Amino acid sequence: MTTLGTLYLIPVMLGDDTPAADVLPASVMRAVSLINDYVVENGKVARKFIKAIDPTKVQATLNLFELNKHTDAKELKTFIQPLLEGKNMGLMSDAGCPGVADPGAVIVAMAHEKGIKVVPLTGPSSILLSLMGSGMNGQSFTFNGYLPIDKSDKKTMLKNLEKWSFERNQSQLFIETPYRNNQLIEEMVQTLHPNTLLCVACDLTLPTEMMLTKPISFWKKHKIDLHKRPCIFIIHKK
Repeated sequence: MTTLGTLYLIPVMLGDDTPAADVLPASVMRAVSLINDYVVENGKVARKFIKAIDPTKVQATLNLFELNKHTDAKELKTFIQPLLEGKNMGLMSDAGCPGVADPGAVIVAMAHEKGIKVVPLTGPSSILLSLMGSGMNGQSFTFNGYLPIDKSDKKTMLKNLEKWSFERNQSQLFIETPYRNNQLIEEMVQTLHPNTLLCVACDLTLPTEMMLTKPISFWKKHKIDLHKRPCIFIIHKK
C-alpha cells in the first residue's frame, strides 16, 4: 500500500520588495527546498518565488499545477495525484497564505477527503496583520472579501457592515481591486457615519507600508492616494 504524501501550505511574501528572510521562517525555506510538486496560482510567479528561496533548485525538476479562475474543475483530481503517489506537495498563493481568500482552499478540502495530512506553515497574512494593527476587535471579526461592484449594491453592503459592526461589536474586514481603492474610500466617506472607525492597511510588510485607524470624519478631510496599492479595509462603529 502506497504511503500518502503530505500537503504543505506555503506562505509567500506580500510583495517583491520584502526580503524572504524578514517574513518567512526556516520551516518555509526548508519545505521549498525539499518539494518539487506544487499547486500554484501562477506558474511564472511561483517559479520566481521558489528561485528566490532556493537559487540552487533546478527549475526543470519542478512540477507545477496552475489553479486559478481559468482552471477546469475536471482537472482538480489530477492536481493531487503526486500526493496519492506518496510525494509531498506544496500549495502556494501569489501572495500571503494559501487557502485564505484564495482558490487553493479546494485543494485542501480534497486532501482532507482523501485522508492526506495537511500542514499549514507560518507566514504573512494581510488579513491578520491588518487586524493586529487596527486596534479594533480581534475577538470578533468577519472577513467579507470583495464588496459588490454595482454602486447601489455596494452602498447597501457598506451600510449593512456598519450596522453589524455596531450591533455585534464585530469588526468588518474587506478588500477591493487595487485600482478601485480611491473610489471605495470616497464611497465610504459619503455612506458611513462620521464617527465610524475606518482602518486602512496598505502595502503590509513592504517599505511603503501604511496603517492608520481614524473616524470617517478624518478620512473626509484627509485624502490619500491608494491607487493600485494592495489594501485591507476594516470598519467598526462604536
